[in-house]
Amino acid sequence: MNRTFSLIVALLLAAWIGLGPQAALARGEPAVARGPAEQVLAEAFQRQQGDILVEGRGVVEKLLKDDRNGHKHQRFVLRLASGQTVLVAHNIDLAPRIDSLAAGDEIAFLGEYEWNPKGGVIHWTHHDPAGRHPAGWLRHRGRIYQ
Repeated sequence: MNRTFSLIVALLLAAWIGLGPQAALARGEPAVARGPAEQVLAEAFQRQQGDILVEGRGVVEKLLKDDRNGHKHQRFVLRLASGQTVLVAHNIDLAPRIDSLAAGDEIAFLGEYEWNPKGGVIHWTHHDPAGRHPAGWLRHRGRIYQ
């Protein structure tokens, strides 16, 4: 009896873990990444996947001009420890701009990854005023920008 119960619990747990990301995507929510950010982002890039909530860090490789079309975004290229680069698009209508940001600075992030042929984009690095999307953030020199 105990062996059967343990088997049922193990199967239910495996199904729950296996269906988690798909169920989240079906509800329109980003899937939550499991594992080191560099590995998760490399796999997402190879598979051309997006809508993945991921936490990681990298070094600013290049600052880009702010995107002022629609919602304003501070933009920069971040190089991960794996060598992969991603564009970070930080909504400065909803979160403070990082005025002191410079090439070579380390940035930690929690945001949503979207695939593109150049390496991908990290966005949703801010709170959601409507409360429908998980809040993201950027951390620079110990300060959280959300």
